[in-house]
Amino acid sequence: MKKISTSSVLMIALAGTLALAGCKKPEEPAAPAATSTPAPAPAPMNEPAPAMPTLSVTSVTVGNTAAADKSVAPVATLAGNDKILVSVKTDGTASNASLAAKLVYQDGQVAGEQTAMLNTSGAETTNIEFSKASPWPAGKYRAEVTLDGKPAGMPQEFEVK
Repeated sequence: MKKISTSSVLMIALAGTLALAGCKKPEEPAAPAATSTPAPAPAPMNEPAPAMPTLSVTSVTVGNTAAADKSVAPVATLAGNDKILVSVKTDGTASNASLAAKLVYQDGQVAGEQTAMLNTSGAETTNIEFSKASPWPAGKYRAEVTLDGKPAGMPQEFEVK
């Protein structure tokens, strides 16, 4: 029988241990333990300032006289020598808004055009006056209103006799 020395047995055991250690998978890190403390809330986003209400035209009236409160009684027929008032009621907020009124004669010609700049923060009435040294030509007219270049309100038709 062959005798194996103790040092040989130790060497074989050490070699086996090292071989097994090299084949072992690395351990995955342990998941953090659940805590009862809630996660911090996300930082609040900068909320935009509430939008300012825009200016809108609520009504358009054509007449020839204005009351103390700037209201104009609607008139469907005017005389050739009458001044023509286009009364525009607005509501909302605006700074330097361009309000324009245009009179269009029955053949499509522009009989007059006026512009007013509005700075307002609520309901307001703006009267735009049209007058001529000579009488207005007899016929049908249409008053058209624009706000910042966009059609606004209902066009109003009237007649000069």
